[in-house]
Amino acid sequence: MARRSQRESPEELRYKLIELLKDFESKLQAGNLRSQVKALVPANHTLRDLGSSLITVDEANSARDRILAYLRAYPKVLLHGDELMVVAGISEYGRRIRELRKEHGWPVLSGQALKDMADDDATFNLPDNASSIGTDSYFLLENLQDREAAFRWNIANEIRKSDLSVKAKLLSYFRKNVGKRVTGEELKYLAKDRSEWPRRVRELRTEEGWPIVTSNSGMPELAVGVYVLETDRQAEVHDRRIPDPVRIKVLERDQYSCRNCDWSPDSRSQADRVRNFLELHHIEHHALGGGNIVGNLICLCNVCHDDVHRGGISVEHL
Repeated sequence: MARRSQRESPEELRYKLIELLKDFESKLQAGNLRSQVKALVPANHTLRDLGSSLITVDEANSARDRILAYLRAYPKVLLHGDELMVVAGISEYGRRIRELRKEHGWPVLSGQALKDMADDDATFNLPDNASSIGTDSYFLLENLQDREAAFRWNIANEIRKSDLSVKAKLLSYFRKNVGKRVTGEELKYLAKDRSEWPRRVRELRTEEGWPIVTSNSGMPELAVGVYVLETDRQAEVHDRRIPDPVRIKVLERDQYSCRNCDWSPDSRSQADRVRNFLELHHIEHHALGGGNIVGNLICLCNVCHDDVHRGGISVEHL
């Protein structure tokens, strides 16, 4: 049975480790291989105890709790697996991270998920130390626990086992979680860790018209690596041809708010359950020759956009 790390005074453990390494000198010079290895066992245990004792939170008695305490001390900072192994005091820290993510709802993104998103989208804002991203890197998106995450992971597990294509799995998952924040790690899991998943999400948004937003495409208050399907409704076919760079410029120009009523995602309230996302509207209709250019597009909330197409708001007014 694996030995559990013992939390003690870091200074006392440091002194103990020094003494053990001093004693090891004689074994290194004259001992055989097995006596050398056996002499290092207590030093190895003490080093692990020292790492786990650096976390001073009273409740952090388990490896999982220590990993969480370290992640929460550095939200939105790229951390390496070796750091988490030190504070965990065990080598199986990866399993503890999965438990935090799937069973306890902490939005921990892996370095591979970040790389997948960056490789597919040049506008994706990577962490400051992005050059050091590796497969054994981790990133706490928000210092906020998602109580519904365990339920979503169960849904993801069922969809993952189906014979659907990657894109169909992603869409099915989004449609079962309309309006909810979904992390890239959940989507990567659905795709069985295939790196194509960000591209399929982008196709769902830009080619098939599903209103999936991120911090870069319609909802700037979202954390990096979080996706939301705003409503279970596809855009009209002609609206799906708006290039992402044009879409972003229009959103920025209109300050992510409706040009008719000034509603924005930041002003979303429980009392108003009707207005819940922004759409781009062609001033000169696309079907009549209006182009997908910044000058011919404006931001409207979903309510005002529907009103325009019903004839309730005139082109002159816009």
